[in-house]
Amino acid sequence: MHIPSVRELVSEEEWQLRVDLAACYRLVAAYGWSDLVFTHVSARLPGPEHHFLINPYGLLFEEITASSLVKVDARCNKLLDSPFPVNPAGFVIHSCIHAARADAQCVLHTHTRAGVAVSAQKNGVLPISQQSTFVLASLAYHAYEGVALREDEQPRLVADLGSRNYLMLRNHGLLTVGKSIADAFLSMYTFENTCRIQIDAQAGGELVTVDPAILQGLAQVMKTATAGLGPNIAWPALLRKLDREDPSYKT
Repeated sequence: MHIPSVRELVSEEEWQLRVDLAACYRLVAAYGWSDLVFTHVSARLPGPEHHFLINPYGLLFEEITASSLVKVDARCNKLLDSPFPVNPAGFVIHSCIHAARADAQCVLHTHTRAGVAVSAQKNGVLPISQQSTFVLASLAYHAYEGVALREDEQPRLVADLGSRNYLMLRNHGLLTVGKSIADAFLSMYTFENTCRIQIDAQAGGELVTVDPAILQGLAQVMKTATAGLGPNIAWPALLRKLDREDPSYKT
């Protein structure tokens, strides 16, 4: 599918965000987190207008490019001509989080098998792995209210999320909030693996839980473990992986 480049129509800052967001979509596909065309990653553009980029509804994540991303305002009006629609359910969830959280440059939402499975468990995420400790340090839950098409759900979703960065949407899936696209991706990598490990562990014998005291001070632990770089310890390597395999996301 040929999609004309918009590079000359946007600022250099917006173009870089487009490239990073397209890369994130390709990585979501590569790691098997996509649900055909039905989940979303959004990135807020700089400025007070609450404009953001979201996927063109109908494209597989492996097809998404920097130029194909749709630029919309807070009412889902397209701000740059695009032949693609925007999924209304994705807009309902993402727009309210971007509006409520000044730190939320990127919101990543998935419907993975393991994520939905744990979201349907009464006790949610269990403290049974190293990965789970990072999630539990900043985890919130939101009750299922049906397919997210109604704006009246937005205040409840925002209230449930609060200032946390991991949100388990009950009977629905996983959501992460990041100060950058790399941040949201690395958080989702941890969240997804937490759920996969939990489902696998539950298939075996009695579970061993982590001492609750270990859940304290995890922000400093993460900073030390990533040499002070946070998600940027892994993001450049992930981009190199994409560039080796298929650099078309940058077009």
